[in-house]
Amino acid sequence: MGLITGLCAFFYHLPQIYKWLLKPYYIASVLMCAAFPIVRKAPGLCEHLPTERDDGNSCNLDWREVEILMFLSAIVMMKNRRAITLEQHLGNLFLFTKVANVILFFRVDIRLGIFYLALCVAFLMTCKVPVYMGPEYIKYFSDKTIDEELQKDSRLTWIVEFYANWSAECQSFAPVFADLSLKYNCDGLRFGKVDIGRYGEVSERYRVSTSPLARQLPSLVLFQGGQEVMRRPMVDNKRRAVSWTFSEENIIREFNLNELYQKCMKLGKGKGERGEEQDPALPEEGDNEPQADSTDPKEPTESKKDK
Repeated sequence: MGLITGLCAFFYHLPQIYKWLLKPYYIASVLMCAAFPIVRKAPGLCEHLPTERDDGNSCNLDWREVEILMFLSAIVMMKNRRAITLEQHLGNLFLFTKVANVILFFRVDIRLGIFYLALCVAFLMTCKVPVYMGPEYIKYFSDKTIDEELQKDSRLTWIVEFYANWSAECQSFAPVFADLSLKYNCDGLRFGKVDIGRYGEVSERYRVSTSPLARQLPSLVLFQGGQEVMRRPMVDNKRRAVSWTFSEENIIREFNLNELYQKCMKLGKGKGERGEEQDPALPEEGDNEPQADSTDPKEPTESKKDK
């Protein structure tokens, strides 16, 4: 049943997978994940590799290698039970497949193991996960603008994501947060992001740890009137995050987005009515499409990423 579900998910996301495969990060990841089977089957090379097969055929996987790969499959399935996006599924697959390849190469030949491990380190340092650049309605803050924007208008409600570009979880969550901003942004409800990996003082000011051990990235914080109302994930007394799944359904439920959206829409309509009384040249009431703060009316998003 799990295999059928996986195949259905694969074919459903096939157009998106095809688009990703054109990016260098995914091409290199697929090649590195398939490195050990390629070496095992490579003519002229596989004949010189040691094997534990009874027939002595060193160009096929032996029983211990099959056992390691089966164990890898079980781990990937367990980790992917909590994965939400396809990026998270692929990230888990790439990570644990590379770990399995390191073990397999070291088991066959220590020189191959060292060489493959060096390739993994070089890949990690030079090839980053592609940053989400799709449609969104998100304001990107810096260390100098976040306080000013949150406190500028006490009637505004902000949902701010604290993230770091090096965090795989943050990269996977980016399309989810962008989709929420397109659905729920209005005059009284805004969405923002701040890179605390870049602005360390913001991390300290808003008590969001960037340590991988704290597991606080990403963090979503709801601000009303410039004051923090709630955040997810919650943090315990040891400053470690309480496990929480960053799915669209969980965020809508925990932050009461539907209720917030209705209240903020009423606020926007009230402001529009007062504005019409003061200036009859303003647009007609009922135009609820998100309007950018930028002076360029053609700009589709409120603020794009810091360059």
